[in-house]
This record gives sequence, structure tokens and C-alpha cells, in this order.
Amino acid sequence: MTETKTFVRNKFSEYYQKHSPSIKPPTQIEKREFGFLALKERFMIRHKGFKNVNDLTKFLKTLVPSDVYYSSAYYEKPEEKMEEKSWLGADLIFDIDADHIPTPCAKTHDKWTCNNCGTAGKGVLPEKCPACGEQKFDEKTWPCEVCLESAKVETTKLIDMLTRDFGFHSKEISVSFSGHRGYHLHVETKEVQALDSMARKEIVDYILGIGLETSFHGLGEERGEMKSSVLVGPSLDDSGWRGRIARGTYEFLLTTTPEELENTGLKKKIIDTLTQHKETILESWKEKGPWGVIKGVGVEKWRKIAQRGADIQSAKIDTVVTTDVHRLIRLTNTLHGKTGLKKIEVPIPDIERFDPLKSAIAFKEGTVTILVSDAPEFRLGDQTYGPYKNRQIELPTAAALLLLCKGMAEVKEEK
Repeated sequence: MTETKTFVRNKFSEYYQKHSPSIKPPTQIEKREFGFLALKERFMIRHKGFKNVNDLTKFLKTLVPSDVYYSSAYYEKPEEKMEEKSWLGADLIFDIDADHIPTPCAKTHDKWTCNNCGTAGKGVLPEKCPACGEQKFDEKTWPCEVCLESAKVETTKLIDMLTRDFGFHSKEISVSFSGHRGYHLHVETKEVQALDSMARKEIVDYILGIGLETSFHGLGEERGEMKSSVLVGPSLDDSGWRGRIARGTYEFLLTTTPEELENTGLKKKIIDTLTQHKETILESWKEKGPWGVIKGVGVEKWRKIAQRGADIQSAKIDTVVTTDVHRLIRLTNTLHGKTGLKKIEVPIPDIERFDPLKSAIAFKEGTVTILVSDAPEFRLGDQTYGPYKNRQIELPTAAALLLLCKGMAEVKEEK
């Protein structure tokens, strides 16, 4: 094992030796499957089961894994092969990650390299290598503040949907920062445990707004008193997707630019009309909304705008995680192998002011000298570091571990 891997393993071991009492076991731990990514060999150990949290923490102290997971599912025999476990049900879980949210900063700090030909690029990972067509990459992403804030925005939207549209009480939902670039939401009520993959896909489609037709949500033409067509639409206080379409449309029109309107497929004449009457449109929401208020903007134009509003209101989740009834999810208060930060639960009332780059720090003492190959500017706690390129520097342990876990630095060997 290299000196860098040895250092990281020693720090992870130190964490699990000192902080194992803080590890929160999942409900009915004896019915869960556990999985561990071995830090030394980098392979997954699965189909492990534990009778209680003490047995689990003893295992953690011995193995010292890079990452710790447990199943969203409940099994009669969690240590058996998948076909012999006897599935009893599963929690409803959601994963919101900056990887699934387009942000402009990704072009500056996210990098990928084709494993086949070595072609490299920045930004969103392509489906295929533009040079050789292969689909396997070495990807390096970064948990910058813009990415983390975008994930938080999607998380608050999802919480609103789960409570307002699905009727879950906030006490039935647990929210956690993942330790990297996103958040996990868990619903553990008995009502959701028996849902199969198809039922969970229906929930996913609703949250993403898949297949929405604004004409089915109140936007269309009606016959007026004079037998003429009158354009009508949803109101801000409507329930379900009717209200969400209205609120998304309001938000879009409040902040939009002519360029963004053009991207919705509107012609310049319509864009000019909407821009000139922006104040009138915004004022109209106090009554029945902007539908039919501006002459020359017909139902098809409003449908394009409303569709953009629906996109704004949808929550960007990892669809595979929610529909998979056997999914492994990271265990609360364990370390994330890509950052050295910990997954921590966030009370829903505190999420707006929650600072993951401060609250998720696991190592708050000591410094270490490292050789940084290439790292962007970043904040951790109240301090800002970098950018660094081919530089030897002494950093607080948490900042150094972040760079070491990201493969951007090595421990400086003592002579």
C-alpha cells in the first residue's frame, strides 16, 4: 500500500475507532443487507448482515472500509444470495446528486478521461468517447459550492412535493447530506414498503413531471359569455401539478431573459411582446394569471412557456435509485471515500441554512503536508484554499484528505 493510501486508511480507522457510537443504525438492522467498499483493495463486499449496531461497529473497526452501505430493502435472510434473501419490503429512497443537475461550473472543475484511448475533456461526461466511441471513463467531479447549492434547491423541491402532493408528514421523511455532492431522502412508512418497482416508477415520473400535458392541467380555451374563446390556465394556489405549472411559469417569467424565451421556441415578435408587458403579466397573477391577458400570445405560445415552468418545478432525482427495491444506500455518520467528509442527517427545518462544507467535516484537528498535482479553489469550514498546481503545502487534515481522496494530491514522504 502506498504512503498516501496508508495515511487515508489510518485516518479512516481513527474515525471509526473514536466515533463508532455516533453511527446511526438503520431501522430493523437485523433485516438489512450491508455492503462495504474495501479501502485497500477497492472491491465491494456484499451480503453481510448484523444482529445489532455493536456487531456492525466492530466490523467497521476491523475492515476500515472506504464506504459503508445498507439495503433499502428488508429481508428474512439478508446474508444469503439475492434470490434466497426473501424480500419483505423496502423503504422509499431518493438520491439527489449534482451529477444529474446541469451547472455551468462543471465545465471548470469536472474532468473525464477515456479509459481506452486517453482522450480527455471537461464538463458533463459524454455517453461515448468522441474519439474512439468507447463508454468507459475515469471521471473526476468536484463538490463546489454552486453544485452543492443546486442540489439543495432540488432537495427542497422534493420535500415540498412529498409533503404537499403525496401527503407525507415531514416527520416521516429523513434528509441527509451524502458526504459528496448531494442529498438522500428516506421515507420509511409501512405504506411505501410494499411498493414494487413499477409503483415507484410512477412516483418518479410524477416528481420529474414526465409526460405532462399542460392542457390536462387547466391551460386551454373555453367558451366565454359572448361565445368567443377565452384563454384560461392554472392558478398559483391550485394543488398538484396545476399549481406547480403556475408557480413555475411565474418564476420563469419573473427571471427570464429574451435568450431563454427564444430557447423555448418562441419567435422574436412574441418575445418582444412578453418583454414589453412583463409588469402587466406579473401583476396578473394576483387574479387569474397571465393567460389571455396579452393580445397576440395564444394558447400554443403559453403552452411552451408553461412547459418551461413545469421543468423548473420538477425535482432532479436519480431515477434508478428510487425504482430499485434492492438498492444499497450510504449509512448515516459514515465517511465518504471520495471526500473524507461524513454523511450526516439534516433536520428539515434547518436545510435552508445548512452548510455541508462545515457541518460534514469529520477531521477537525491536525495538519499534513501534501504534494498537490492540480486542485481548484475550494472552501472547507471557514477557510478557502487553492487553487494549487504542482505545489507542496501543509493543510488542515480535512482539507488534505479531500484532495487525497479525490486523487489530486499525495502525502509528502518524510526523508
